[in-house]
Amino acid sequence: MTELPLRKLQALFGEKLQENVRMANYTTSRVGGPAIGMISVYTADEMRRTVKILWELDVPFRILGSGSNMLVSDSGYMGVMVHNRCHNVRIDTKSEQAVIFAEGGANLGAVSRQASLRGVSGFEWANSIPGTVGGAVYGNAGAHGADISTSMIVAQVITKNEGEQSLDSEGMGFRYRSSKFKRNREEIVILNASFFGTKVEKEVTQRLLEELTAKRRQTQPVGPSFGSTFKNPKGDYAGRLLEAAGMKGVASGHASISTVHANFILNDGEATAQDYYRLIRLAQKTVKEQFDVSLVLEIELLGEFEDD
Repeated sequence: MTELPLRKLQALFGEKLQENVRMANYTTSRVGGPAIGMISVYTADEMRRTVKILWELDVPFRILGSGSNMLVSDSGYMGVMVHNRCHNVRIDTKSEQAVIFAEGGANLGAVSRQASLRGVSGFEWANSIPGTVGGAVYGNAGAHGADISTSMIVAQVITKNEGEQSLDSEGMGFRYRSSKFKRNREEIVILNASFFGTKVEKEVTQRLLEELTAKRRQTQPVGPSFGSTFKNPKGDYAGRLLEAAGMKGVASGHASISTVHANFILNDGEATAQDYYRLIRLAQKTVKEQFDVSLVLEIELLGEFEDD
């Protein structure tokens, strides 16, 4: 970003614009250099105004939710992070069909738990996913055989070319762990989304929630990571391929592939983004050589990385 747009942003946003924000403090992997700027937004109207200004000024930006699906390089991101702090959740149980409404910045686990406490089933699978509704819709997040596309009614979105619109699952172009916007790398902001739910006795959904959460704790590691690193290849699992390739426990600097689940890369507290990147490339190379399978990243890389 040049000095001129930054000065304009300073004039337009004032103290709301933070400069040189270290992304390691905002990502679940706890790595990442500075973004040139960060703007936190708390309402849908603030989000509309913010992205309109950034698009008009041609300023590169990314929407930041929980920071679980991005790897920011050590040199940082040459743009603005728009931190989505719009967290409102509503559970409608008055109609025959229960509806779960959540803004883009709402934590998936919080949405899942709130629905369960209201006796609404169908979103229990999302409880352990370290992300927000916006990121989940953008990437069609899923677990335990379910995903966003199976229950989403409609998403309210803003795109640079089409403006604000309401899109159903078909309109989002959902596929496995992706939407048409993610595949095409189109700029999009997820304002909110609504989902179908099923009204049940609270004990039923609470029990299912506990069972799925316990299963995830048994099969996935604890520690700083961005969750699953790679998408599962068709008919197989990235974790199985990585384990069969002998990648469990392999380290680069202070980052290592988990010995519990090989599709997770953990930070021992001092890892760099480059440590993560080296492991990602080594994992892809090793699996390709041994099984002729190309592992595709589930996360997004931001910034510049060095290839050895």
